[in-house]
Amino acid sequence: MPDGQSTTGTASHLGGAQHAETSIWRSFRSWISGHTGDESLRATLEEAIDAHEDDPAPDAKGDLSPLERTMVRNLLHFGERDAGDVGVPRADIVAVEERTSFANLVALFAEAGHSRLPVYREKLDTIIGMVHIKDVFAILATGAPHPPSIAELIREPLYVPMSRGALDLLADMRTKRVHLAIVLDEYFGTEGLVTIEDLIEEIVGDIEDEHDDAPEALLVPLDGGAWEADARAELEDVGETIDPRLAEVDGDIDTIGGLAAVLAGHVPQVGECIVHDSGWTLEVTAADTRRVLGLRLHPPKAEPEGRDG
Repeated sequence: MPDGQSTTGTASHLGGAQHAETSIWRSFRSWISGHTGDESLRATLEEAIDAHEDDPAPDAKGDLSPLERTMVRNLLHFGERDAGDVGVPRADIVAVEERTSFANLVALFAEAGHSRLPVYREKLDTIIGMVHIKDVFAILATGAPHPPSIAELIREPLYVPMSRGALDLLADMRTKRVHLAIVLDEYFGTEGLVTIEDLIEEIVGDIEDEHDDAPEALLVPLDGGAWEADARAELEDVGETIDPRLAEVDGDIDTIGGLAAVLAGHVPQVGECIVHDSGWTLEVTAADTRRVLGLRLHPPKAEPEGRDG
């Protein structure tokens, strides 16, 4: 019957559409997570974004704005990043020792401005949990007696290897409803930590609230061509801002402070000067026993002009 044939045709059409949608979604998920050998869609999207890199606000309604293009570009590479690439490095972790008193814990939360603090036992490589500020505030707000130790406030964070993919880590946090992960190195020591905010910032850019300090310039020009540099300044930014030769490194070095330590062969102390192959001199202006904190970059000396015989 015609009606029967029409119904069958419609069902077949819907089934095909659903199959196509499923296939597209599966391909899209594989592409985002980087688990696909076909890079054509990723490459096509990135080429399209590159073609419109300098475009102003879109003329056509529904077109991508510059901010949206940036977010899409970040998303394209999100699946390529792992836990070791994002978040807070070990040297910048603010943590609390498990024997810390409740009063000192409150003071540390007030000073750090974080909502979660890792808890360690004797040394930072042995992180046993974390404390959430809302558990502390619940005690303060209700006037309950202060606990003799912070043991009852300790929660379980996530522990992930450096190689855990950023997309997988985001899924872990959503599933387990734990928004802080401790990143472990190959020896199961503490490499860093990642919050869910760190992962979101990889896509949307830095998220700052009214409690965040105003961002400080990591590279400040000085008279005579010298530069004041925070040791955390990324080599990529140093190369773009000061001299591209400073960013040409072999190995896994990300910051100007890390470059100074590698060139020196140890943690250089205040006053120590390291000469780069480019002729730039890296003078250490601030440091502690574990890391470089600040540097002054002195430009290469001008070559003397040759004389005619």
